[in-house]
Amino acid sequence: MGGTNVWDAEWEVNEEQARTLIGRQFPQLSSKEVKQLGWGWDNTVFLIGDEYVFRFPRRTFAVGPIRMEGKLLPKLDAYLTIPYPKPLFYGEASDEYPAPFLGYAHVPGDFPIGLTQECRALSAETLGKFLRRLHEFPVQAALECGVQQDHRNLTDIASRKVKMESFLSKVVEHLSPEEFGAIEAYVGSLPQDRVEAVNKLLHGDLHFKNMLVNENGIISGIIDWGDLSVGHPACDLSIAYSFLPPYARGVFFETYGGADEETKLLARLIAVYIPILILMQAIDDGNETIAAEAKSNIMRALSD
Repeated sequence: MGGTNVWDAEWEVNEEQARTLIGRQFPQLSSKEVKQLGWGWDNTVFLIGDEYVFRFPRRTFAVGPIRMEGKLLPKLDAYLTIPYPKPLFYGEASDEYPAPFLGYAHVPGDFPIGLTQECRALSAETLGKFLRRLHEFPVQAALECGVQQDHRNLTDIASRKVKMESFLSKVVEHLSPEEFGAIEAYVGSLPQDRVEAVNKLLHGDLHFKNMLVNENGIISGIIDWGDLSVGHPACDLSIAYSFLPPYARGVFFETYGGADEETKLLARLIAVYIPILILMQAIDDGNETIAAEAKSNIMRALSD
């Protein structure tokens, strides 16, 4: 899968550049070790000592979300029930780097990769409570901080169906016949083109690469809030399908406060759609571990 992709960066920051940029604006951190943790579609991430994490936008599109995070994330403290990165250092654009960047308190943990179904189920209530409280945050207060409203047109099932059919053609050789057949059948059987709009404050990108677990495999942190937005809660509730085994979803939705069938329909769709995107990126990166976990997420989302 060669060529230019949506996750290709407009500019890159390496460890040496990050050390220089951070040291000049925050000299109190200049003696700390700088280690690149990884990168996502929008940001490159560095660990500073053992205490802080800095995120540098990789593209123009990510600049607005970084600014928005700096305004809104501190206001979520009274609502969120799972640790998350709180902004502490607000870096400014300069001649050396064209974008603002943000430093946060480090939230320790590991990505939830390769967990057993039993281990995943232990976080059902924790995740349900977390999303209930997040979705209770006042929408107007979020909009005043610069959060976008339904900029991804989340309720449009028909357009996502078309995109997923295109994605499938690109990853078919990396799926078993059983995996491909299950996804193809699911996409073909989607019963409607759109669901009714609902507006809640969303994390907006809740998947295994933005979740952390402790040494016991229990959810211990939610990271990467650059897709904070207002839109349909199914976007976040998708985690009930991609992360949790079927038998734990009842506890999740009961703790959350319930969800109607349209919401569950859209949540399952997004639980398949996002891991397919992650799978495509992992294939391009040659990351077999992430690719395997993405496929696991997809197949779990399709299970009942």
